[in-house]
Amino acid sequence: MSHLRRDFVGYGPVPPDPHWPGGARLALNIVLNYEEGSEPSIPDGDAASESGLTEGGSGAFSDRDLAAESMFEYGSRVGIWRVMRMLREREMTATVFACALAFDRNPAVARAVRDAGYDVCSHGRRWVRHQTLSEEQEAEEIRAAVASIASHMDERPVGWYCRYAPTIHTRRLLVAHGGFLYDSDAYNDELPYWVEVDGKSHLVIPYSLATNDAKLSRGAMATGDDFFAYLRDTFDVLYDEGATQPKMMSVGLHLRLVGHPGRAAGLARFFDYVAKHRDVWVCRRLDIAKHWYATHPAQRG
Repeated sequence: MSHLRRDFVGYGPVPPDPHWPGGARLALNIVLNYEEGSEPSIPDGDAASESGLTEGGSGAFSDRDLAAESMFEYGSRVGIWRVMRMLREREMTATVFACALAFDRNPAVARAVRDAGYDVCSHGRRWVRHQTLSEEQEAEEIRAAVASIASHMDERPVGWYCRYAPTIHTRRLLVAHGGFLYDSDAYNDELPYWVEVDGKSHLVIPYSLATNDAKLSRGAMATGDDFFAYLRDTFDVLYDEGATQPKMMSVGLHLRLVGHPGRAAGLARFFDYVAKHRDVWVCRRLDIAKHWYATHPAQRG
């Protein structure tokens, strides 16, 4: 269980040079969280409708929250197509954190993701708090999510990111399942790093809830310009540091949030801002994983 020990040191003041392709000063990974249709809902047998990361549903009660349900539907009916179009017009790629049930309920999105060449990181079968599951149940959720996403994408996902938070068993279960190049259930660094799990080396590619549009649903940000300014400032600091210490930046998006026109305008400004800079590697999470395996392989002991 050494991978569960907390590490307050990490790489320290002199992190390794990632040697990003082309000598890039920054690796930028755009993440589309595709969850719509996988959230808790009474029609799916749950106790209540989910209203998290929406405009604010009508509140938890014992009957269906049709307002919240409709807000989720916006992401798969409208938001996903707007953001994918914005990426396509700028010839930028992305990673999709996909819930398997969301793909099941809109196979056209899965096909579009596959055709766009995005990679898929499994975001679970559906929104389930793994802390409520036994080890056997959690292992089955992982297996079912992988099989379902593979049926849509013609290849299995090689990354994993829990919808809520991992359990003390999750990383070990991923390694036991096999086939995962990495997981992103960490927020503690700006570079990938290796951990040892049951005697095997396992790669962690940290994610971020700071550069994430979830802030738009929690009152921390109000407009597309707020989101743009925060992303721009983050990018500027990392780009400047990248002259001597290149890092990575993850931008987390939810289609039912940033997919709305007023917010998408801010996202478009960020994409265009990035495009004005040289030596930026806009890449998929899979590309980062493969690069790290090749350039910074695990060092046992």
